[in-house]
Amino acid sequence: MTITPLELLFYAGGLFILFLTPGPVWVALLARAMSGGFRSAWPLAFGVVVGDVIWPLIAVLGVTWIVDQASWFMDVLKWVAVAMFIAMGILLIRHAGKELTENSSLTRPGMWAGFIAGVVVIMSNPKAVLFYMGVLPGFFDLTRVTRWDIAAICFLSFLVPLLGNLVLAASVDRVRGLLKAPGAVRRMNVIAGWLLICVGVVIGVS
Repeated sequence: MTITPLELLFYAGGLFILFLTPGPVWVALLARAMSGGFRSAWPLAFGVVVGDVIWPLIAVLGVTWIVDQASWFMDVLKWVAVAMFIAMGILLIRHAGKELTENSSLTRPGMWAGFIAGVVVIMSNPKAVLFYMGVLPGFFDLTRVTRWDIAAICFLSFLVPLLGNLVLAASVDRVRGLLKAPGAVRRMNVIAGWLLICVGVVIGVS
């Protein structure tokens, strides 16, 4: 391996920060956990793993050279992400009182449905695109990584978010009765909506 344990530790820290940033995966996990408990949410967490392996693998195997040749590419991704975060935040605030269980695309019963929902939400997540395509090359010199380096990067890329998502799903399962109390979902959606807008603004000004 050419990458050091310290580099992997820094990367794991970056992944943890990515997990802590509210986004579509949080919303999807929350919806399924509240509608069916942990049993309904964990397949989605494992579906997310698919994207958390594919995105860094694509970045490592050559997408970064596109950015080198066309600097505007990352600018486009950046502003798409800004627009998506702000739009999601506004929609959450506008429909704050809507019960999460009403979203049939996220709460459809069955392990396979949950797994597919996880795949879809991570593959269309602009936050993941920006991180893996733009930030990943800042952690490692991708021009000299070995197959063992790639394996380590991909392993961390799915392990850190997976553990976080499972803990989140289990936590929501324990308090879903409280979250279904009158007004609780609305307050949660308003807070999440403003957090999404803040993330979009931070990305835009950075």
